[in-house]
Amino acid sequence: MPVPDFGAAILRRLDPETAHGLAIQALKTIPLPAPRADDPILATRIAGLNLSNPIGLAAGFDKNGEALGGLARLGFGFVECGSVTPLPQAGNPKPRLFRLSQDRAIINRMGFNNTGLEAFADHLSARPSGAVIGANLGANKDTDDRAADYVTGLRRLAGLSDYFAINISSPNTPGLRALQGREALDDLLGRIAEARTTAAPVFLKIAPDLTFAEIAMIVEAALVHRIDALIVSNTTLDRPDSLTSPDRAEAGGLSGAPLRGRALAALRDAAEAAEGRLPLIGVGGIASGQDAWERLRAGASAIQIYSALIYDGPGLVGRIKRDLAARLRAEGFSSVAEAVSAGPLTER
Repeated sequence: MPVPDFGAAILRRLDPETAHGLAIQALKTIPLPAPRADDPILATRIAGLNLSNPIGLAAGFDKNGEALGGLARLGFGFVECGSVTPLPQAGNPKPRLFRLSQDRAIINRMGFNNTGLEAFADHLSARPSGAVIGANLGANKDTDDRAADYVTGLRRLAGLSDYFAINISSPNTPGLRALQGREALDDLLGRIAEARTTAAPVFLKIAPDLTFAEIAMIVEAALVHRIDALIVSNTTLDRPDSLTSPDRAEAGGLSGAPLRGRALAALRDAAEAAEGRLPLIGVGGIASGQDAWERLRAGASAIQIYSALIYDGPGLVGRIKRDLAARLRAEGFSSVAEAVSAGPLTER
């Protein structure tokens, strides 16, 4: 049975934030069929997590973890909800979400709007069984100690989430990206390491707007503090000259098709720096099986999508999975892990 697209074309005619809210409500209320079983060749493992396929939903769509039942039925191998902060916060003033339709892109300056850690924990307590669910942790805008906010989230959600993503790369909370500097990063990751009480892996989500030296430093810090994987990458502050949509100059993080090249380059840098010592998850501008294949061959053990769903609907998940399965067999690989370990694609 095909997955409904929730009237994606109709939703795109509405204000972006209104459309997003309606999509969340639909996923909460419409009884979706269970997805078809994944092709066994897509099964993979990352940081101890067994995934039926390597396609995940990136954080930002379900900030409060309230639509996990519906999302778990769209065919993802894993779903990341959040970002969640200890205290509820309204986020930045509206408008704060912009479609760049001509560019197949999104600009957002949401500002970690969410209902807070307690409501989030309640939703995770009722999570669907059998789904791999991750919690993306953030810090409140007005906190005096950002590292303490991440520790609070980690401790409160222990036992409720299959993994945690430490989001230090959103461009929409002033000063947050400064946590990617070595001194602040060592302090944060050291405190995270001390607070870990379960076997749930902890991932670190980084920005695409970093030099190779900065990425290499983050890789080394992650290894020192036992981080289990890097998510590469968040949205970008860059505005490529190629953008043509009317809202292209709005402030915030840019995602979607224009991020593809920058995110892929950051992933390649991370893979070069990690030298196989740290699993990677590729994010940013992925909208096809070809895009997903490039990330796997660039060193990502799994990928995440989000912005492309706004333009292509949830059926994109199945299309990417079918394409990946076909490519794996066509190239003579027996698993995702085998393709990842084969190294980068050669120019043809």
